[in-house]
Amino acid sequence: MGSFVALLRAVNVGGTGKLPMIDLKAMCEELGFAAVRTFIASGNVVFTSRKSETAIKSALEKRLAAYAGKPVGVLVRSAAEMARVASDNPFPKAAPNRTMAVFLDRAPPADTLGQVRGQKDEQIKLGRREIYVHYGEGMAKSKLIIPAAKSGTARNMNTVATLAKMAAES
Repeated sequence: MGSFVALLRAVNVGGTGKLPMIDLKAMCEELGFAAVRTFIASGNVVFTSRKSETAIKSALEKRLAAYAGKPVGVLVRSAAEMARVASDNPFPKAAPNRTMAVFLDRAPPADTLGQVRGQKDEQIKLGRREIYVHYGEGMAKSKLIIPAAKSGTARNMNTVATLAKMAAES
């Protein structure tokens, strides 16, 4: 049985995609996931399963679409991958609440950095299936646009570290 983290896109952020975490937990348990735990209300769930990452993603997206009446994107990482995202942070000395990992289903396209617009003091590095962004002055005033990140979902490094720890303990 493997330990996984599922990250939902656009859930309980900016008044969109309302989903109580107790409902998310129940859905995961209905799908046969074990040791299900959620973390903060933005769509983070840690669990164990015998299913593959692809099967988990498919089952959870199908169940969430039935619940929400519209597609809800899900990105899945194993416990080991989540730990690697935390340890691969290219900005380890930067404030973790100003450093994000944008999770993607596959490696960022080769032209990702060339497509960036509105960059001011932000630093961007590409990971395996992530885009790391350090927002020097914070996200509030940033005009940064990363087209390759549109299909992903972002978590700050505090959240990444917590989810990695939770998954390692499952």
